Amino acid sequence: MRIATWNVNSIRQRLDHAVAWLKATDPEVVCLQEIKCQTEAFPREPFESLGYNVSVHGQKGFNGVALLSKLPLEDVTHGLAGDDGDEQARFIEAVVSVKGGVVRVACLYLPNGNPPDTEKYPYKLGFMARLKAFAEDRLKLEEPLVLAGDFNVIPMPEDAADPAAWAGDALFLPRTRQAFRELIHLGLTDAVRAASDAPRLYTFWDYQAGAWQRDNGIRIDHLLLSPQAADRLIAVGIDKHVRAWEKPSDHVPVWADLAIAT
Repeated sequence: MRIATWNVNSIRQRLDHAVAWLKATDPEVVCLQEIKCQTEAFPREPFESLGYNVSVHGQKGFNGVALLSKLPLEDVTHGLAGDDGDEQARFIEAVVSVKGGVVRVACLYLPNGNPPDTEKYPYKLGFMARLKAFAEDRLKLEEPLVLAGDFNVIPMPEDAADPAAWAGDALFLPRTRQAFRELIHLGLTDAVRAASDAPRLYTFWDYQAGAWQRDNGIRIDHLLLSPQAADRLIAVGIDKHVRAWEKPSDHVPVWADLAIAT
């Protein structure tokens, strides 16, 4: 079972890319972020024609997340618990039934948090605290669980080509990294780092200053696995080549293969 995550940076602008990538890789479950459209405006038909069930939590012009699944999506939840006043579309969760049980998948687009001296950074930290509470609750179920998405967190210096350039950025501030470590320490596994300690494993390259051409990237798109999912981890990949396509997203897909029969 392949579960993938991709910040597409506008699904309507990247629709052809998404369809081409899906045809080439055929993942069972896909988590999309920053779709930048309202729920009813999401282009469902091209994905449904490929055999995907679609669930969307959209927002006009900003944010937005979606789940695509070859298996039926059950118990779908829109929005992360803990803040009834949060109107930003950044979280969607669902369960898919597999042979012998279920797999729970949460797709998230964690706030950027910049500039750090504005209200945006407390919102980021608050979201991370809510995500930790969510993970604590779901881990009690002892199910295969995957938290997938654009976390807007650079976990370690080796996850940036130029760590010093990010020293004052909300993605790399000590409090951000500490909150991410607290999430991991609940018992989650960072799939990419579990599979490889190779250098230069990046998932995002800015559009500015020739970042892609110089491989000046960062790793901020993550798949975090519960113990029941981590025990079934077979392989992980970062589809870096997608960044070289014409008019690409600034992020690329990341995927994990789990030994789970569908």
